[in-house]
Amino acid sequence: MSQIRVEVVYALRHQRKVVSLVLPAGSTVQQAVEHSGLLEEFPEIDLDKNKLGIWNKLAKADAVLRDKDRVEIYRPLIADPKEVRRQRASEGKAMKKGGSGAGEAGVDD
Repeated sequence: MSQIRVEVVYALRHQRKVVSLVLPAGSTVQQAVEHSGLLEEFPEIDLDKNKLGIWNKLAKADAVLRDKDRVEIYRPLIADPKEVRRQRASEGKAMKKGGSGAGEAGVDD
């Protein structure tokens, strides 16, 4: 039976854990995560809530892995990205109302 080498990665704010595995060919993303030991080491990981990916692309738990794939366990978002952008945009507009002109590139007197 042939085997594949994969990595399973879980990153926290100040820590990154990378586990290298050798699995049977035909193994899935979920099997790699389960064999990595990360579910036991980080009990906050919930495969019903945490999204999974292969090389920065979302993947389903039943996706079949290839040799040298990197499985990533993504943490849930703590804020809605659209709402954060709205807040930043409204704060930026309020700051620009002063009209000082500072920061404009290419203006010489």
